[in-house]
Amino acid sequence: MGNETEGENIVVKLDDLLHARRMTLTELSERIGLTLANLSILKTGKAKAIRFSTLEAICRELDCQPGDLLGYAGPEKETA
Repeated sequence: MGNETEGENIVVKLDDLLHARRMTLTELSERIGLTLANLSILKTGKAKAIRFSTLEAICRELDCQPGDLLGYAGPEKETA
């Protein structure tokens, strides 16, 4: 259990939300004032953290809740 990478079970569903809103990553970047590079890191799930102010801005622009953007995909449970 100790060999897990921190945060690897958090799934970022930004692609789905952007598609549903017919918005590009570039457009969202401009609207929230975050660089395209940083937003791309978040979108691909490579980010290790997200500021509440960034989360708030994304939710405001995409008209969503934090839970719509982030999910938890826990490790597979082993069966006996």
